[in-house]
Amino acid sequence: MQIELTKYKSIVFDCDGVVLDSNIVKTDAYFRTAKNLGATDAQAQALVDYHVRLGGISRYHKFDWYLREVLHQPATAEAIQTFLDEFSRELEVGLMHCPVAKGLDDLRTATSHAKWMILSGGDQQEIRNLFAKRATRAGLDFVFLSDWTEVADWQDYCVKNSITTLPRLSSLLT
Repeated sequence: MQIELTKYKSIVFDCDGVVLDSNIVKTDAYFRTAKNLGATDAQAQALVDYHVRLGGISRYHKFDWYLREVLHQPATAEAIQTFLDEFSRELEVGLMHCPVAKGLDDLRTATSHAKWMILSGGDQQEIRNLFAKRATRAGLDFVFLSDWTEVADWQDYCVKNSITTLPRLSSLLT
């Protein structure tokens, strides 16, 4: 399917799994965060499973759930913040090294007339800092790209919601 990119004045991308191959990085960061803070493998895996099952919901909610339901501890603001801080640290390490979508610079050139934006469930300041540190040229001003997804049943969701799907970002150029 060819998409006529020149008709768009703005293009909005998700970050994880679209601009960055970072879905597994986030999943691994949840596991390492739990382990670093004393979890057993089974407890850490429960957090990972919850993360994968609920996808893009807030990390705050995930850690609140993890503290209450898995660790059977009070989900105090301080306890949640401890997990958030460790998760941010773990996440930054992985995100500094995950691949950037092939064709990103070529797509930027081909769509120089359009504003690019990132719409992400990730922490906005973390994304800004990451892009600056990596010198990623994406002041990225929804197309669902399937190569990097962890979302179960994404095909049905995209069909039901009339979302164009492509295997990768560079497919927009062909």
